[in-house]
Amino acid sequence: MVKATVTAIISPSEAERNIILLTRRTVEPFRGFWCFPGGHIDSGETAENAVIREAAEETGLDLESPEFLGYCDEIFPEFNFHAVVLMFHGTGTGSLSPQEGEVSDISWLSIREAHSLKLAFNHQEVLKRYEQYLASR
Repeated sequence: MVKATVTAIISPSEAERNIILLTRRTVEPFRGFWCFPGGHIDSGETAENAVIREAAEETGLDLESPEFLGYCDEIFPEFNFHAVVLMFHGTGTGSLSPQEGEVSDISWLSIREAHSLKLAFNHQEVLKRYEQYLASR
């Protein structure tokens, strides 16, 4: 069954859109890989509310004014995993507080630094889409 998920590309401010927040996963699939905060949309929940909730749960930050960026398919037969990911970006406010049990590390990184990491799911594609968005502004 295809799942609907969200992912949050979080920057520390409008002026610092080239700095993004990544978390390191402690759960499978992709345990130990870095990724954007995100997760499944709950029944009856809007995508925007889901991305705000997931960002807060995994990072402790409030995702301010999330803007829809686009979507991508994540199909990994080896994990029996198929999701449609709705991508949002926005500014994070508050204090970082990684979710125990799901996130082992959390870090603000430049886009360039993020490209050098092993990213979970299709998050390299998500990162490229975000770069295209920034270049078009």
